[in-house]
Amino acid sequence: MTYRFAFFDVDSTLVTIEGIDILADGNPEIAKLTDAAMNGEIPLDQVYARRLEMIRPSKDRVEQLGATYVQSLVDGAAETIAKLQEKVIVHLVTAGIEQAILPLANALRVNPRNVHAVKLTFDENGNYKDFDRHSFLTRSGGKELVVRDVRARSHGKAAFIGDGVSDLEAKPAVDLFIGFGGVVVRPRVKENADLYITKLRDVLQHLL
Repeated sequence: MTYRFAFFDVDSTLVTIEGIDILADGNPEIAKLTDAAMNGEIPLDQVYARRLEMIRPSKDRVEQLGATYVQSLVDGAAETIAKLQEKVIVHLVTAGIEQAILPLANALRVNPRNVHAVKLTFDENGNYKDFDRHSFLTRSGGKELVVRDVRARSHGKAAFIGDGVSDLEAKPAVDLFIGFGGVVVRPRVKENADLYITKLRDVLQHLL
């Protein structure tokens, strides 16, 4: 039975980087916050605004990050997404920055309507103003809500593929949760995933 939907996390799943850490130029304090959130040690809502406030990324920096994403694909990501899209509707679900994720979605030929990310706002000089504070994705449990919202509008089986605890939170909303450890292994995800893989191509044998 082919799945109808595949929901993918982006950072450390489809790409080998964490976008927020790139924007932070390797600031160890921000990397520590990101890691703690991804490991489920602190709720995402506690770190989301704080990291952006510390970094205040300009519009230019966010555009550069979009280009970096495209160059940082995990081995096999492009062919895996292309093959899935012959039969499966692919969605990207990430707390990453929408303006940086869209070029990646474009490179992978994922419909921009199927990109769920957090939009930033900038002033007329391209300086950081704020992020979409209404987005589910900036808080714990947000990915589950996004997946449920998409699935409420149509039928068919769904899988979620991701590396972090914020991804694992979507497990109740899908038929199959695949933990991905090809970039970083997070013990809590490995222990609680329905399946655990380290090569992205392995998704294909389970979903098609």
